[in-house]
Amino acid sequence: MRLVKIGLASVNTTVGAFGANVDRALAIADRMAGDGVTLAVFQEQLVAGYAAEDLVQWQGFVDRQWDELERFARATAALPMASVLGLSVAHRGLRYNCAAVVGGGQVLGLVPKEKLPTYNVYYEQRTFNPGWPQMAETHRGVPFGDYLFRFDFGVVAPEVCEDFWSADGPVRRRAYSGAEVVANVSASVYRIGIEQTRRELIGTRAADHQVTYAYANAVGANDALIFDGGGFVNQNGKWMGEAPRFREGCAAFTVDLDRTLRLRTESTTWRGDYADYVRAHPPVPTLDVPAATLDTAAARRDLSYPVPAHRSFFLPSPEPPRSPREALCEDLLDALALGVGDYFEKNRAFTQIGVSLSGGRDSLLTLLVAHRYASRVRPDDPGALLRAFTMPSRFTSGATRGAAETICAELGVPLETVPIDDALDRELAAVRAMLGPDQEVTELTRQNIQARIRAQRMWNWSNSSGGLFLQTGNMSEKAVGYTTVGGDLMGAIGVLANVPKTVVMYLLDYLLERTGYDGIRQVLARPAGPELAHDQLGEEELMPFPILDACFHLFAAEKLVPGEMEGVLATMFPEVPAERIEAHVAKFARLFLRSIYKWVQAPISLHVGNLDLDRERALQLPVVTSPEWTRTPPPATAEAEAVEAARGVAVPADD
Repeated sequence: MRLVKIGLASVNTTVGAFGANVDRALAIADRMAGDGVTLAVFQEQLVAGYAAEDLVQWQGFVDRQWDELERFARATAALPMASVLGLSVAHRGLRYNCAAVVGGGQVLGLVPKEKLPTYNVYYEQRTFNPGWPQMAETHRGVPFGDYLFRFDFGVVAPEVCEDFWSADGPVRRRAYSGAEVVANVSASVYRIGIEQTRRELIGTRAADHQVTYAYANAVGANDALIFDGGGFVNQNGKWMGEAPRFREGCAAFTVDLDRTLRLRTESTTWRGDYADYVRAHPPVPTLDVPAATLDTAAARRDLSYPVPAHRSFFLPSPEPPRSPREALCEDLLDALALGVGDYFEKNRAFTQIGVSLSGGRDSLLTLLVAHRYASRVRPDDPGALLRAFTMPSRFTSGATRGAAETICAELGVPLETVPIDDALDRELAAVRAMLGPDQEVTELTRQNIQARIRAQRMWNWSNSSGGLFLQTGNMSEKAVGYTTVGGDLMGAIGVLANVPKTVVMYLLDYLLERTGYDGIRQVLARPAGPELAHDQLGEEELMPFPILDACFHLFAAEKLVPGEMEGVLATMFPEVPAERIEAHVAKFARLFLRSIYKWVQAPISLHVGNLDLDRERALQLPVVTSPEWTRTPPPATAEAEAVEAARGVAVPADD
């Protein structure tokens, strides 16, 4: 046996906080060494924090990272443990996203990332250059390029995040060159369902290439990006361990690297592929790390063979898995709470968190998310960190006010009631004075004034108290402009701005089951509506929310045009007449394209899915655009066919 203990570390970093980030990593490194870890795998961009974006264009921003890397090496010099961690490197005028290998007080080598994502929320090709196969250079006297590292315990292949997401990534050539452990340092953002995707990919890569995969992910939130942490160790397709998510810390798992090599000898497919590859390609160079530099043998003698906790190699663990409902809801709620909490803490500009409660679903869920965070940092009195406000008008029902009072009492959150009717009357008078003699205040203006008064008061509270004003709107209504610029679209950060309305309601149903809060029950008992006019209902003014969310997905995520969407929706909702489906689709497309100018003005919003209404990070659409391209072209007439024929253009016959 050749036993090795692999540690996976997730550090909650802040972009630019080099010293603090490394201090946190060093504390975890000491814990891992005390636990007998042989190889510690940290995360991508550990030193700088992720995503640094254009900050890497500052030479000083990159150079300072090297100083901290050397400090990490010095501070871990006495530990019988190798470490792999991420940082930016400026080399010959270019920037690289690298994995650094450290041990025995030295920086042993640098391996740059090869696959630079520039999609969804990632923009790495904007600032970084990729490494390449057989890259062999030197940076500050340290090997820099496509290298493996042979320690006294085995051969390690460092790798950075996206490199394992590509089937054409570097793991193939590195495994055929002798790598036994792939140490992947990652900063992979949370989005719904991503954990299962990571799990499947890591298992596939480990099995295909007959290696032990060690994957460590960043944790915490920076701006709108949420990193859920966690990590995996998979040996040749067999799961050896999984690190917990949504918290800073580490986990360690022991593997027998002789098993990795033995399984290679048993796999005739792998051996055949290996023989074909090595005949046609040069090997990846391996750097030998002598025992005089790093000796792990004595520490490894205390390791024990990995055995199942339930003492069976054949039976599954008796621990019941989470249901899909629980997994979805708990992960999403944890992600949102982490995003709110880290934005609140890392900005260092706020002393408390404020929510304007309308009595509706969105503001209620926003308050519950903030309370979830506050309960973790102030378990004795989470309400002390929060403030809630209700600003009723003449259109606000008694049931709405009662729901707000009930949930705040149940959560222990202070609630202030500040009516807006007087302010509404004053604003209406002011608007009338500004209009021409033939102009009247519109009904839409009457409604928007209420939303803007509430937002202005929240900003005034924020300015005076140092409070973080949470924007509460959801993605579905934001997508179609069912929101007010300068009103409910405003806030310091959008908590639910990338959460569809149907998901908001699903989460509230789940939380009601879990908590039994009567305030949730009271809100869910009433139809959803903004209460900016009498008897106002959201689904009546827009369309049923399931259809709205389906339209949003098909149009914005799947990139279907309205004619295609109608057929899909007819299959999804057979009970809805075809003419109603057609009307809903036409209305959605019209409202969506007309509302881009609105949602580009929204505050930064937490990223929790593969599609965001965030023009800077995800869905980049021009604000000024014609809807003509969404319309189905009319059938060709005989006159049009004659014109086209005269131009020499063939007109296809009807099927």
